[in-house]
Amino acid sequence: NIHRAIGVDRRFRPERIVEILESYDADIIALQEVDDGVPRSRELNLAKELAEALDFPYYVLGKNVSLKKGHYGNATLSKFPIVRERNIDLTIDNKKRRGCQHTTIDIPSSPHKAVHLDIFNLHLGLSAKERDKQIQKLLNSSELKELDKDSNKLVIGDFNDWRSLLRKPMTEDAGFKCATDRRYKNKVSAMKTYPSFSPRGGLDRVFYQGDLKL
Repeated sequence: NIHRAIGVDRRFRPERIVEILESYDADIIALQEVDDGVPRSRELNLAKELAEALDFPYYVLGKNVSLKKGHYGNATLSKFPIVRERNIDLTIDNKKRRGCQHTTIDIPSSPHKAVHLDIFNLHLGLSAKERDKQIQKLLNSSELKELDKDSNKLVIGDFNDWRSLLRKPMTEDAGFKCATDRRYKNKVSAMKTYPSFSPRGGLDRVFYQGDLKL
């Protein structure tokens, strides 16, 4: 979650996001709270700006929230071709609009073959009941259900899940493995990611399924 590239000092500094992302040298990046055409971020398309600065040839932005001017949502950046993109509405009742961006990425495995990787890049709500309904909505979506259980997929993003209440429905019920589990004093907990300058809680998660190795 890049918070529109606005830091705790309230300054818009996309170059700081670029510096952090460069340090990881990732092939695929999933971002949340990415602006497009919003005055607070100089009306830039942040997905495009970050992709170009990081030399990612492929990117897509799924717009979840419309503002007086511009939009923001989830963005996926990739060094491999993005062959399909959809946005799954995860909004519950009259709560703030939330979404999950579904992309299919083709990763070359040989000169004439590619491995499909489906990525579900999401940003969940602030209440536990809302998040539980959102995960059920995602797990029952046609976009996820139409995929074979053995197909390669990632569910990744800002889960806002302080108490790891969504781990059970994702792992025990839906059969995903969790890449962000960590062991603290013989207890499995989520990798701490928030706040970034002094992490106390694990809001970000990566769940995976298929022929993927951690």
